[in-house]
Amino acid sequence: MGAPVERIRVRRLPELAVTDPAVLRDILDAGMAGHVAIVHNGQPFAVPVAYGRSGDTVLFHGSTGSRLFRELAAGAPCCFSVMLLDGLVLARSAFETSMWYRSAMVLGRCEVVEDQVPALRAISEHILPGRWELVRPPSRKELAATLVLALPLTEWSVKVSAGPPESSPEDEGWSPPVGVVPLRTVRGALIEGEA
Repeated sequence: MGAPVERIRVRRLPELAVTDPAVLRDILDAGMAGHVAIVHNGQPFAVPVAYGRSGDTVLFHGSTGSRLFRELAAGAPCCFSVMLLDGLVLARSAFETSMWYRSAMVLGRCEVVEDQVPALRAISEHILPGRWELVRPPSRKELAATLVLALPLTEWSVKVSAGPPESSPEDEGWSPPVGVVPLRTVRGALIEGEA
């Protein structure tokens, strides 16, 4: 696995940067959706994707009919990001009000995954462990319509914010509630329905 490098170094609040690859893996393993960004004909696009991680590679998939995924498959440079929102930091001022978060950004070029089924299984198991064994596997036609891409974790940065609210002398006399409102994503019970 690579390490953070200069062009992706955290510049705003650099004290929040984390260089431990284990933290990168933890963030990727805790998230379920990310965004892959690409520039196409001079216009930036960011596409939300479900993803999974296999070792030091992020896996995601899209349609073979998508011009953006075809560009990614052809090796266009891209940026993949995940952010986990852990809390709302309530300060005395609007300026100091912020969030607890863990964020990861990966730069690179994707490779097409030829052996799609194990990669699709990894994505499925990341989103909902145990589900792959219960569902019909993809058909040849479905696989032919799907591009599975792998992005190596060679150039990345991580930023983690988890500090208390800050205040300044100008906040004297203001007394709103101050502290942190924790946030978390949980899987609820299945709402059954026909497909």
